[in-house]
Amino acid sequence: MQVAFHRTELNQILSLYGRMVAAGEWRDYGISNLRDMAVFSVFRRTAEHPLYRIEKRPKLRAKQGMYAVVGMDGQILKRGHDLKTVLRVLERKLIRAVD
Repeated sequence: MQVAFHRTELNQILSLYGRMVAAGEWRDYGISNLRDMAVFSVFRRTAEHPLYRIEKRPKLRAKQGMYAVVGMDGQILKRGHDLKTVLRVLERKLIRAVD
């Protein structure tokens, strides 16, 4: 069975994505539903490596949390049990972009 984002999770992610596109930060995205995780990848341009990956790994639910935001270099920027809280690490970047 594949792991996928639930509609409410996608709504939260796409809400942030829309604001980042409006700010000119992001231009494209891709969604991968794999056996052990679901990934929402964000791109500045279409044909490059993702700027960020928002990952859902249900196996980590009991440990450090099933949601994570991973940077382009593979570094985990934030991990947790609540998607909205984890996405805040990217919202801070939006605030900086407006300055």
